[in-house]
Amino acid sequence: RALSPRPAVAVRCQEGQLAVTVRRDLFGTGRPVRAAELSLGTASCPPLSPDPAQAFVTFVAALHECGSTLQVTPDSLIYRTALFYKPTSSGNPLIVRTTPAEVPIECHYPRKGNVSSGAVHPTWAPFRSTVAAQERLRFSLRLMDDDWSRERLSNGFQLGDSLRFQADVASEGHVPLRLFVDQCVATATPDRSSSPRYAFIDLGGCLVDGRAEDSGSAFVSPRPRPESLRFLVDAFKFAGDVGNLLYISCHLRVSPLAQAPNPWNKACSFNKASGLWAPLEGTAAICSCCDTGSCPSP
Repeated sequence: RALSPRPAVAVRCQEGQLAVTVRRDLFGTGRPVRAAELSLGTASCPPLSPDPAQAFVTFVAALHECGSTLQVTPDSLIYRTALFYKPTSSGNPLIVRTTPAEVPIECHYPRKGNVSSGAVHPTWAPFRSTVAAQERLRFSLRLMDDDWSRERLSNGFQLGDSLRFQADVASEGHVPLRLFVDQCVATATPDRSSSPRYAFIDLGGCLVDGRAEDSGSAFVSPRPRPESLRFLVDAFKFAGDVGNLLYISCHLRVSPLAQAPNPWNKACSFNKASGLWAPLEGTAAICSCCDTGSCPSP
């Protein structure tokens, strides 16, 4: 018998589904099979509404439907299913004219490609890029000159002077950020836990040194930009310390610019005229914990 030029089962692997076309003369014997005897996958999905006059039966199913299985390899996604032919018994239970058949079907898709006809333009930052950007945050804390135009060349001060600090964060491709100074501690040695120890910014952004009667310490408003923060601290020394040397350690932190300042993210100065704490941004309520000393931890 001459082979038919068209295959008995044809499969089209599409972007999100597969289409299977089955010739009714499945075995090439001239005896067509019934559509009801054909099914797709272990879930026995039926074909589309068949037309008895047509020589083909068609199945259309999503890649994950009809009990298909997925195999992931380094290079491909492989969806597997099968076409089942399950003949009904003939009128005579003693004889069999046909036997069941199973035709395996596979659809292969490259993992490193796009199976659709249009290019994909993601609008999100890939996770790997996000992590890399987070790792590139660069914090700095500098002593500035009197007009804040450049870094101060000398780190020597006289009592009565004001120390001008500028904290900054720089990032590459990160979401917009707002910088905060949670704490600044002065010590007589490089060990920030040594004694004597004076925390002039504490409680997650309260410039507590500004409450002293002889101090004008405060955050400078407005910020030059959200990722930069300036503050003034009146010069001081430890009583009885003959070394006249201070080590200052600060904890800097950022939050997304879209997030409003709150008791966890704040920069609060004490206003002696009103006797109240004033925030650099946000409402006065975010600074209320500077009085109680019960500010929540970031």
